[in-house]
Amino acid sequence: MTDNGLVTAHILDGHGGSREVAWPAIATWSPADGPLWVHLDYTDASAARWLREDSGLDEVAVEALLADETRPRAVNHGAGLLVTLRGVNLNPGADPEDMVSIRLWVDEHRVISTRKRRLLSVEDVRGAMARGTGPDTAADLLVQLAEGLVGRMAEVISDIDDRVSQLENDLDAAEHRQLRPTIAGLRRQIIELRRYLAPQREALARLWAEKAPWLDEGDRLHLREIADRMTRYVEELDLDRERALLAQEYLANSLAEQMNSRMYVLSLAAAIFLPLGFITGLLGINVGGIPGTESPWAFLAVVIIIAAIGVGQFLYLRHRRWF
Repeated sequence: MTDNGLVTAHILDGHGGSREVAWPAIATWSPADGPLWVHLDYTDASAARWLREDSGLDEVAVEALLADETRPRAVNHGAGLLVTLRGVNLNPGADPEDMVSIRLWVDEHRVISTRKRRLLSVEDVRGAMARGTGPDTAADLLVQLAEGLVGRMAEVISDIDDRVSQLENDLDAAEHRQLRPTIAGLRRQIIELRRYLAPQREALARLWAEKAPWLDEGDRLHLREIADRMTRYVEELDLDRERALLAQEYLANSLAEQMNSRMYVLSLAAAIFLPLGFITGLLGINVGGIPGTESPWAFLAVVIIIAAIGVGQFLYLRHRRWF
């Protein structure tokens, strides 16, 4: 729930806790009160109006916080950082690859973040504040938000890896036609996730390398660890994508081999019955002069001849190892 676009706002106490505040306290806040975190729903007109008129941010920063479509990035802008990150969508009924973005302005004394859909990593930080284990500074808040976003991806990446492994185990046991939609859906999910995680890897790497004076060495080391973990997730997705592609190629080859085997059997059957069909067709023409029409043994003789030709063809093809 939002209050005129305000999802939540906190003034940090510098010891892991915070005091949740509303618009009046935000309006009278000063850096002496402690680091401020304002989290907004950017689709609300009141939030957009506050950003433009009362936040003190320039037009570039405001437009970045209100942008509907954006990609992960980290840009040094004046005295602060403009950061856009994405997290997996763990809301009920949603697909994890339908990722949720959060846009942040971070400077020495405050963090302004905007979102459209709920992010569980934000709830994680709020819960840590309630327990007294939350961030102490604005930079620490940025680190915890980034860590929460990346940490929530671990379960999704692990689930994809398990599904690819199960798929590889099912290739020989399951009906191939049943696996085709499974492989297609899995590859689509991997591609969608990697589409956003690859630029996020670059954004996190850029973030810890930025020369913001209020980011201390501990914050930078923590951000570097988060960026390394993000790199590992992208590499795991790349590996899973290749494994899924190999499974799809194996499945296609298996289906092609089955088709070729069946066509081969049909071709051999046609090769055997073609001369036999020619003989029976020749004897079946409705004209005079067909030998054996008056003999009671003619039909048996024809059957024996046809059987002998069929067996002879079979033995010949077997000798040539066509069977």
